[in-house]
Parts: sequence; C-alpha cells; structure tokens
Amino acid sequence: MATGKFRLKTNNDWNTIFFRFKQGKQFDIETSTGIQVPKGRWSDAKQEILATKEINYKSTNIKLKEFEAYIRKEYEDAKIIKESITINGKWLKEKIDIFFNRITKNEEVNEKIFFTNFINVFIEESKTKRTKKGTPIKPRTIQHYNTTLNKIVAFENHINIKLKLTEIDSSFHEKFISFLETEQKLNENTIGGYVDDVKLFCNNADKKGISVAKEFKDFYSPSNKTKDIYLREEEIDLIYNTKFDQDYLDNTRDWFIIGLRTGLRISDFLKLTKQHIDDEFIYKETEKTEFPVIIPIHQQVQEILKKRSGNFPRKISDQKFNVYVKEVAKIAGLNEQTEGAKICKLEIIENGKKIKIPRKKFDKYPKHELVSSHICRRTFATLLYGKIDTLTIMKITGHSTESQFLKYIKITPKEYAEKLKAYWKNNNL
Repeated sequence: MATGKFRLKTNNDWNTIFFRFKQGKQFDIETSTGIQVPKGRWSDAKQEILATKEINYKSTNIKLKEFEAYIRKEYEDAKIIKESITINGKWLKEKIDIFFNRITKNEEVNEKIFFTNFINVFIEESKTKRTKKGTPIKPRTIQHYNTTLNKIVAFENHINIKLKLTEIDSSFHEKFISFLETEQKLNENTIGGYVDDVKLFCNNADKKGISVAKEFKDFYSPSNKTKDIYLREEEIDLIYNTKFDQDYLDNTRDWFIIGLRTGLRISDFLKLTKQHIDDEFIYKETEKTEFPVIIPIHQQVQEILKKRSGNFPRKISDQKFNVYVKEVAKIAGLNEQTEGAKICKLEIIENGKKIKIPRKKFDKYPKHELVSSHICRRTFATLLYGKIDTLTIMKITGHSTESQFLKYIKITPKEYAEKLKAYWKNNNL
C-alpha cells in the first residue's frame, strides 16, 4: 500500500515541508509542498505544525491532511482509470500545484484553475463555435471577450493577485466593479457588459465540470438610463435645407440625411451604392445582423440622389463622418442645451503615472456636440413609432423583440401625453 509522509530537510529559521510518497519498490518520490513553518514548530511524530502565532497553523494542518487524502485518491484513480500514467516526481509536483491552486507547467491543468487561463481557451474555442441558430460567433463578440479579459488582467495587476476560478465570488464582483468605476472611469452600462461576460465565462466553466464559485449566478450587471438623443423632424429639415460652402460638409450632410431617413447603421449606409437601388426602394443586407432589408426611398434622399446624378455621396470613413457631422449640426444651428454623454479626456493614474484616457461624460451640452452616427437609426425609429405599426419599423431597424425595440427608442412621457392629446383632438373625443 502506498504511504505518504511530511518532513523537514533543514533546521533554519523557516523550513519548507516536503512530502514523500512511496509504494514498495515501484516508486519512492518526494517534492516540496511550498509551505514553510518556523523553526521548532513541526512535529514529525504528529505530522503537524505545532501551535505558533507566526502562521495560521490550524488551517494549514487541516490542509495538509486533506492533501494527503487527495494524493491517495489520485493514486488509486490512476491505477484504475489511467493505467498508463507514470507515478514520478513530475506527477507529484503537478498534483501539489493542482491541490494548492498554483501555476503548473501543464496548460490543460492551468485552465481548470486560473480564470484568465480559462478565458483564453474560451476565446479560442469561440472562434470555431456556433450559436444556437447555427451561425458563427461574430468577430465583434469575440473582440468584446478579449476586452473583458484585458480588464480582468488589469484588475489582477491592480491587486497583485492571479485569480482562480474558485475566487470569482461576491467579493471579486464588488471589487471588480469598484475598480472599473474608480480606476478605469467606466460608466455603468460598459461595466455591466464586462460583468455579463464574466458570468458567461463562469457558467461555461461550470458546465464543463470545472470547480467555480457558484456565487457568479447572483452577480448583477450595473446599468443606467442613458441620455441618448434623437432629432426632431424640424431639426432634420433644418439640416437638409442648410447651405454648406465646403464640399466635405455638403457631402457629410447628404450622408447624414440618408442615415436618418433609412434607419441603417453607419456600417451599412456609408456603403450604399447605385447597385442597392431598384425602382423606388433600397435593398441592403445589413453587416451586423446579415439581415436583408428593403427601405422605400424618402423624398429627401431622392433629391440628394437627383442632385448627384443618381449616385450616393462620395465615400467617407466612419471616423471622418463622426467628426464632420458635429460641424454640420453646429452650422445648422443645433445649439439647444441637451442632456447626454460625449467622449472627454479623463486623467487616471496607471502604474504610478498620470495618463489621459477617453471616457464618456454625462452632462448638458449644446446638441451639436452630441450628434454622431448613432442617432440616425434611433431617430428613424423614434419618429416613426406610433405612426406605423411597430413590426414594420423593427423589420428595418433589425430589432428582434418589441421589448428590445421599446428600450431603444427615445420618447419621453410628455411626448406620449402629447400623442394622446392630439388623438383626442383629431377624433373629437
């Protein structure tokens, strides 16, 4: 029968506990547990640490006994299930690292212990996985997984600890959110996205039978009600009718009107060409959802195409569009003080140095400073809501559920009241 014994090899102020494991003439192996005890506080006869104030001797003694039982079980399992396994010093060292949750030289073992190691494997697997609908996981989703991983690595560096899957508990949840808020200066919606990924990673590990802290199931994802803006009909008309002397602004204005009147994302409307027009409709398969949409051509868009001999405006990058469109809105007179968020440079301390990072800041700004490509689709949906059936709008915007759509549009309680008032007036009620 295999036997195990702890012992010290030195008599210094601090001494490492070694574990010797032997089975007759088959093997006799020994390696360090990595646990140290102060001089004179180890009992070879009792196989335990004697009372001392210098370490938590009670919990360490319990851990040593649990370890010995663990090694015996692993050895018996190896004899029955994995007959080809060689019981040697390497085997024992790996078992010690696994039991005490330490980095090993075996990456397959590490991914079952350490959170970031598991996430790396999860991300690699995601590149070939399929969704429930049978479609590949989108590159943008995988990119978000990588960003979440980077935030977790930054958090580990901040607390100087390599996190284990068993440590992703309520304490981690609280400290991680605090780190993202105070150190990274992120808003609640962004933080919520990272927490959602953490829950996804932990759930995947749990399904694989890997030991995780079950508290992840109760993690909440922070969120706030964003002050996203949209344009009113009179504001769109104002932009459409404004004269721009510079060609680049005239070109940007035309693209902006097209975005506002088609409800397409910038990744779709800036790629429109003559080939997407058939009769009086625009046909486009959207990049994000790969969903084909058919949109009737609005009169303002028709006039833009007519002005350009049937062609769409000159090509422009997303980045330049979002810079120029603010100038377009400013010249058109969109100066009303409006609640919203814009990217500002915030100062943080990273690795002991002050650096400036771009972050969203919520406040009141002149409306033209808040204008970007993101308001095109939202404006389209908000202005049409209540005028035509919701399903028709959703077929163009690409929202899969009505609840998702209703969260997206921006109609205030006062505007709902105005709609009801107009309905009563028009119907003499």
